[in-house]
Amino acid sequence: MTINPVFTGATPLNPVAPEQQFRDDVLVGLAAAQKFIPAKYFYDEIGSDLFESITVQPEYYPTRTEIGILDASGPDIAALLPARANLVEFGSGSTVKVRRLLTHLSDLAAYVPVDVSESFLRSEAETLSGDFPHLSILPVAADFTRPFTLPEGLSDGAVAGFFPGSTIGNFEPPQAVHLLAHFGRVLGRDATLIVGVDLVKDKAVLDAAYDDAAGVTAGFNLNLLARINRELGADFDTSAFAHRAFFATDASRIEMHLVSLRAQDVVVAGRRFSFAEGETIHTENSYKYTIERFRDLADQAGWNAAKTWTDAEQLFSVHALTRR
Repeated sequence: MTINPVFTGATPLNPVAPEQQFRDDVLVGLAAAQKFIPAKYFYDEIGSDLFESITVQPEYYPTRTEIGILDASGPDIAALLPARANLVEFGSGSTVKVRRLLTHLSDLAAYVPVDVSESFLRSEAETLSGDFPHLSILPVAADFTRPFTLPEGLSDGAVAGFFPGSTIGNFEPPQAVHLLAHFGRVLGRDATLIVGVDLVKDKAVLDAAYDDAAGVTAGFNLNLLARINRELGADFDTSAFAHRAFFATDASRIEMHLVSLRAQDVVVAGRRFSFAEGETIHTENSYKYTIERFRDLADQAGWNAAKTWTDAEQLFSVHALTRR
């Protein structure tokens, strides 16, 4: 079975091609006083593969802990979803987590994975189709942070959402509220949303999770510069930058940066940018929440907290939210 993703999204008044948006965002970020690049640009094909490698590093607890919660509580989570539901996964990536739910959702009408990486999306959808041959799989190639249209072919049943991996932590809290509200608009009235949320914990555990001994996360971070070289004709010397990640306690977030190891100039899309030694490009935040703080965030976005599951060590949480 060959699955071709549906390319969808809202049509702005002045459409901007993804390549142009990438260029514009990089140029704006590098011109800022604190240089930055939006974290969503980590995930080209190479970056997506590197992230999957990160998830199996011994220091990186979120993936295995969340999978443990889904394995232990999968029947309870599935029972909260309406019968004959259409399940939309935002930023689907690997299907390893949704499989934990699908095994308990025999009456699921359709699964709609949404991801910006079209080739990875197609590959994962085709593999999943082989393992769940009776499930209607309708992939959508889109940036889930922007308005997009659900594909034709959904049943008349309710629409539910799945947003695992604590990706919500990559957004500033006000942006996270807007994103959750956006999910509500996509899913519609009376929707249920299952969200993975990383919890506040010991700083040493957090620091190690984002700076693994094997250097996989460092390679993931540096691939962002390599992608800019490949796609925007830049001349970053990736060996002249280093990965830095740390938990900022006051902000309750992991910060990831790329540190310039020397004074240097870099040309990107014909524009020159200067770096001082020690200057950084801020590439990612990953906010860590208490259960109460996340529930407050969801409440601001129009969601009610239905139920929360955690592991025995209180490292990670999975939340079921219902739309008001």
